[in-house]
Amino acid sequence: MLAPLPERMRPRTLNDFIGQPKLLGANGALRRAIQNNLVPSMILWGPPGVGKTTLALLIAESTKRTLYSLSAVSSGVKELRDVLARPSGLFSPVVFIDEIHRYNKSQQDALLGAVEKGQITLIGATTENPSFEINSALLSRCQVYILEALGKEELIKMLHQAVEKDEDLKTKNIQFESYDALLRLSGGDGRKLLNLLELVVNAHSQESLIAITDEMVTEVAQQNMARYDKSGEQHYDIISAFIKSLRGSDPNAALYWMARMIKAGEDPDFIARRMLIMASEDIGNANPTAVIMANACLQAVKVIGYPESRIIMSQVAVYLATSPKSNASYLAIDEALALAEQTAHLPVPLHLRNAPTKLMKEIGYGKNYQYSHNHPGNFAAQNFMPDELKGTVLYQPGQNARENEIRKQLQKWWGEWYEY
Repeated sequence: MLAPLPERMRPRTLNDFIGQPKLLGANGALRRAIQNNLVPSMILWGPPGVGKTTLALLIAESTKRTLYSLSAVSSGVKELRDVLARPSGLFSPVVFIDEIHRYNKSQQDALLGAVEKGQITLIGATTENPSFEINSALLSRCQVYILEALGKEELIKMLHQAVEKDEDLKTKNIQFESYDALLRLSGGDGRKLLNLLELVVNAHSQESLIAITDEMVTEVAQQNMARYDKSGEQHYDIISAFIKSLRGSDPNAALYWMARMIKAGEDPDFIARRMLIMASEDIGNANPTAVIMANACLQAVKVIGYPESRIIMSQVAVYLATSPKSNASYLAIDEALALAEQTAHLPVPLHLRNAPTKLMKEIGYGKNYQYSHNHPGNFAAQNFMPDELKGTVLYQPGQNARENEIRKQLQKWWGEWYEY
């Protein structure tokens, strides 16, 4: 039985590797480290199907090191210690840990001593942000390399390479009428792209000419739609559907997509973090309690764990879905950042500056600053922007009951300068 096409097409040398030119190009930092056999312990962070596992295999092969491969899903401290106890050759062995973000703190701590002493060269692969998922102590001992999703030209090159070099595919007469559906459905995932290509070819294997069209690819993809794969495209599709259902105020759809993720083994922390982001980005000041609820949910998930945490996650998902929505604060900070970049040269007005010394007071620092507490309604009609930006509006309250009240208050306070 033939191995899957992605496995058959796995690169055997660095020159065969497609993508990641910043790391593996002629002057790429990682290529130079491999060529000089000065490979550091590292975390490979990137989306699925960009070659993290393949790169670990190539590093071990190119530097003539023993490779031990573990999956964080199925291994624990015992398996780690078994590997660390094995003898090594002239150079420290490469220990590759797929989905390293799935290791808990004690499992990650078990690696610290060996990495620090150089007993092993650790290569961890993750689709999650290492800043959130990897212990700071371990992260400080590793170089983080960011792998980017494959671009259109790279994916097309991968398709043609498969058709021309694979022993099975090159016996068939395959032509590409269009690439759009293959590229769209693969989402930059090389493994998924090759799997889809093989599905399409096998579905039409009896034809003398296999002319691949968008319609053909879409039909085959629908017939063979894979179940949720945490490390595949549906991971991103389903979390997107979940967030859009919350944003669209549909608690039923939100619960359904959350249940799909839970049943597939998604990390509850990941779901809770996404709800916390959504609570601020999409609800904001329309219901400030939402971010408090979402943060409490994240902390509860960490303390209680699954399966009990599903109840809290359900409660908060329903709460977020049924809350009024506003992205006014999210839009405001992006506008503020853009404005700050353009106007970083503008000085702070003297009346807003701190005056810790007598000289600063003498030259006017803090002079005429008005304390809001000393004015009716706790409001001092004073400019708090650089003079050149006086009256600039960044925060536009959303169309909901609470922010309508905020709008009225701002108009009352700032009506002379601001127009909401």
